[in-house]
Parts: sequence; C-alpha cells; structure tokens
Amino acid sequence: MDQYRSLGAVVTDLLHEGRDLFRSEVALARAEMAEKAARMKSGIIAAAIAAAFLIASLVLFLQAAVGGLMAAGLTLWLSSLIVGAAALVIGAILLSLGLARLKARTLIPTRTARQLRRDAALSREVHA
Repeated sequence: MDQYRSLGAVVTDLLHEGRDLFRSEVALARAEMAEKAARMKSGIIAAAIAAAFLIASLVLFLQAAVGGLMAAGLTLWLSSLIVGAAALVIGAILLSLGLARLKARTLIPTRTARQLRRDAALSREVHA
C-alpha cells in the first residue's frame, strides 16, 4: 500500500524527516558547543590557578633561591638574574598550557560539522 502513496504524502514525509534531521543537528551542535564551553572554562581555570601559584610562589621560592645562590658564592645581582630567568621560563610554560586550551580551533563543533557533511553526502546519494 505504501508504494501507492500520493506525491503530497511523500513530500510531507520528506519535510518531516528534514525537520527532524535539522533538529537533531541543532541538538548535536548545542551539545558539542556546551562541551567546548566546558573545555574553555577549564582552560581559564587552569590559567588562573597557574597564575596564582606563580605569584604566591615567586615571593617565597625566589627569595630562597636567590639566598641559596648567594650562599654558594654568587653576587646578589647574578643570583637574582638566574632565578628570575628560571621563573620566567616556568611561567611562560604554564601560561602557554592554559592559553592552548583557549584556541579557537578547539572550540569548533567538529563532530557536528562532520555529521552535516555525512548528511549532505547521503542526501546527494539518495537524490542522485
């Protein structure tokens, strides 16, 4: 009996399926963007925690390191320079790790885009 459906019924079914597909794609995009937002939030939190640790530890640790180098016979300026350079490298690494989680390419809904490409290819196959 289904083989004798009217053109109107076929078009209606097609429109309903297209609407359902569109809603599914929107839901997938929303879910993926929520996941990306959570990842972005964790990147911001990691960067903030790293900055807090850097600031707090710089006061105590760097003073101790400078004192240790001075006790080893280095002058104050040379000890401060060595310790400052080491702190700069560590801070740069931590900042880089936090910022890497905030890059725009990590926020793109790749699964949704992949699914849309698959749906488009399937649609072309069906209608070819």
